[in-house]
Amino acid sequence: MRKPIIAGNWKMHKTRDEALQFIYNINQNVPSSEFVESVVCAPAPILRDLVKRQGDSLRIGAQNMHYLDTGAYTGEVSAPLLENIGVEYVVIGHSERRAYYNETDTDVNKKVHQAFNYNLVPIVCCGESLELRESGQTDQFVKGQVEAALKGLSKEQVSSLVLAYEPIWAIGTGRTATSEMANDTIKGIRSVVKGLFGEVVSEAVRIQYGGSVKPANIDELLSMSDIDGALVGGASLDSESFLALVNAAVKK
Repeated sequence: MRKPIIAGNWKMHKTRDEALQFIYNINQNVPSSEFVESVVCAPAPILRDLVKRQGDSLRIGAQNMHYLDTGAYTGEVSAPLLENIGVEYVVIGHSERRAYYNETDTDVNKKVHQAFNYNLVPIVCCGESLELRESGQTDQFVKGQVEAALKGLSKEQVSSLVLAYEPIWAIGTGRTATSEMANDTIKGIRSVVKGLFGEVVSEAVRIQYGGSVKPANIDELLSMSDIDGALVGGASLDSESFLALVNAAVKK
């Protein structure tokens, strides 16, 4: 049985004081990590502050990182630094990184390998545009993203990472794929993993849904056979909303 994982992606939101207040609000109320993994992916400058204050059942993730250890890459964050300050997760290949910063499938694959080099759990994103969805190309496009992201990984690595299916047309738009639509695509992703690494790995890997997830729709999404959690944007910014999401996952 796959343990559900709820990861909040704060994007470019919250000051240090706001972030600390959020952590203080939820620390004593986050369900046990025995039942659900609860993760907050925060802006880089406040990661260490949050790691120092995370409770026993909350973990902190980064929203991005470079695929090299060091170098003249102004504004980037390295995996060694993230490991050193106690970060445990990192979002890789989010559609906003791909769209605004020209990240390629090759970049995503390099970052996934680098995450494993430094004991970070990658949350690897994939998802299609509205145009691709409407033209019936979703499965083919997402299959290509997943195959590229997982290239060269071992079975053990793939079993331990997290995949996040986020249809671009549903991110921050208020539009959400129906639970059945999301589950069908995620089943397809699991099938891709099975073809590459075998059934044991495909049944072990956890696949989240992301895209306008909120307390009002989380129960329906998590009731689906292949949805193992959620990567959540706006609804993760409020402490009560975040707790509602992780508590819903306990019931999965």
